[in-house]
Amino acid sequence: MTIGPNIQAFFDEPTHTVTYLVSDPATGQAAVIDPVLDYDHPSGEVDTRSLATVLAAAEAGGLTVVWALETHVHADHLSGAPYIKLRTGAAIGIGEHVRDVQRIFRPIFNAEDVKADGSDFDKLFADGERFGIGALEVEVLHTPGHTPADVSYRIGDAVFVGDTLFMPDYGTARADFPGGDARQLYRSIRKLLDLPPETRLFLCHDYKAPGRDAYCWETTVQDQRKTSVHVHDGVTEDAFVKMRTERDATLSAPALLIPSIQVNIRAGKFPPAEANGVSYLMIPVKPKVGD
Repeated sequence: MTIGPNIQAFFDEPTHTVTYLVSDPATGQAAVIDPVLDYDHPSGEVDTRSLATVLAAAEAGGLTVVWALETHVHADHLSGAPYIKLRTGAAIGIGEHVRDVQRIFRPIFNAEDVKADGSDFDKLFADGERFGIGALEVEVLHTPGHTPADVSYRIGDAVFVGDTLFMPDYGTARADFPGGDARQLYRSIRKLLDLPPETRLFLCHDYKAPGRDAYCWETTVQDQRKTSVHVHDGVTEDAFVKMRTERDATLSAPALLIPSIQVNIRAGKFPPAEANGVSYLMIPVKPKVGD
């Protein structure tokens, strides 16, 4: 009998993000998936209280954190992976197509310190690659569409899908960021939904669909195929692309888009400090062109 992972979820309501502490019951080795750094945009203040909660749970469980895993370059929160690495020595991993995201955003933010070769991260995973968390085997699934670099981590009957899917009553990720592609997103989702029906899907976000009072972040392949408002069985690729494109055109930019991208393409590090010892985040100014 195969023993599955122990999974603890930590929901950050300000960013609607779920961080997971995933551990091997046999060895006590663990990974933190999509760690959130507390960041107050109006003041520029950074705090590690949410990360401290995750690490306290790991310590209480006698766990050794060996990985800090990102499902993609997030646009709605700053990554806390460097703090996890500092405290535990964990390696920071992400999909190898992060290089595409770095190439897209490096010129936008004039981020000359970003080499766009993925070397800010400790490990770049290829589609289908396998690695271990103790005795647990992790399979990496490249699931692009939301961004070119999205990956999902399959561990036994559990898959951590990042932003690719939301709860069935809420739908799917947007695909209008630079490098995003609604057609790719549909194909990535079908790749996930071709897994066994009982496969558990752990989501990176929840926003509470209308009529639902509680936050939720776990569903199954079967539930998605039966009831997803965007991609239930029978929804064609063309219909999905039309829906997703029209819906994305109505969405505003995430509140933390500009700081998140700048930090997360650097594997969670802030831009190099200026001569005064302070790091600064840039805001690209785009004058509106008149008729």
